[in-house]
Amino acid sequence: MFDAREQADINFYSTAGEYGCFSNFSRHSVFLKGKRWPTTEHYFQAQKFAGEPDEEEIRRANKPMLAASMGRDRKRPLRRDWESVKDQIMLEAVRAKFTQHKDLKAVLLGTGDAKLVEHTANDSYWGDGGDGSGKNRLGQILMRVREELRAAEEK
Repeated sequence: MFDAREQADINFYSTAGEYGCFSNFSRHSVFLKGKRWPTTEHYFQAQKFAGEPDEEEIRRANKPMLAASMGRDRKRPLRRDWESVKDQIMLEAVRAKFTQHKDLKAVLLGTGDAKLVEHTANDSYWGDGGDGSGKNRLGQILMRVREELRAAEEK
């Protein structure tokens, strides 16, 4: 049987959209590094300052947008290896989210083989740059986690 979702891209960005749970701002906590993080955005931004007081301050931010703003504040001392570890940290966060929330796992697996695209002009690294010219690293990581989940279910 033909599934149209296998052919069409699935764009996401806003937490209010149909696939809003794919956003790092979605209100789904994760348990990593022995702590509960309110969102994957909190975890990701805080890891820019792992082991520093800033890490805990960002974890305690009351909204993901505040955590993002704090993490992007260059007055805070960004860890030296950030550029080389950021993709792995995002993978850890996304993997935790979709293994710790069974309902989200079902949504991700339900996308079939569709290309997942964080569609936004605001980001050309994690997103598609709004015009497809971006790297779409978040979408790629989601698709990787989807494959991992699918493989684990087949065992």
